[in-house]
Amino acid sequence: MTTFKEYIGWGIVIYAIVFLTWSSLIVQGLTEGIAPRLFTLAALVAVTAIAGTSLRVRSWQDVVPRSLVWLVVAALADAILTVPFAGWTIYADWNVWVGYTLVLTVPPLAALLTTGKSRGV
Repeated sequence: MTTFKEYIGWGIVIYAIVFLTWSSLIVQGLTEGIAPRLFTLAALVAVTAIAGTSLRVRSWQDVVPRSLVWLVVAALADAILTVPFAGWTIYADWNVWVGYTLVLTVPPLAALLTTGKSRGV
């Protein structure tokens, strides 16, 4: 159960928070300009940092496989939930790729900053 929660569960939570953040901005008509994108990216950084630090790992390297799975969960969720409405052109948007990069890099960085260990013990 812990493995499912750490690997798949956090991936779903990360996607859901970012999806709800962006959807809320769309409902309010706040999609133009850089501010809504930065707000959404800030939400992504916050939730991925929380996910990375919640794992109680020995080093940041233990978080990398989980981050990779979270990236796959996000990409699959985009393909299932977003592509039918927005089309495959969502992958031409730099924000999608920045988001995927943050999902992969922020959790290990947060774990490194929390554990203070650059190598496994």
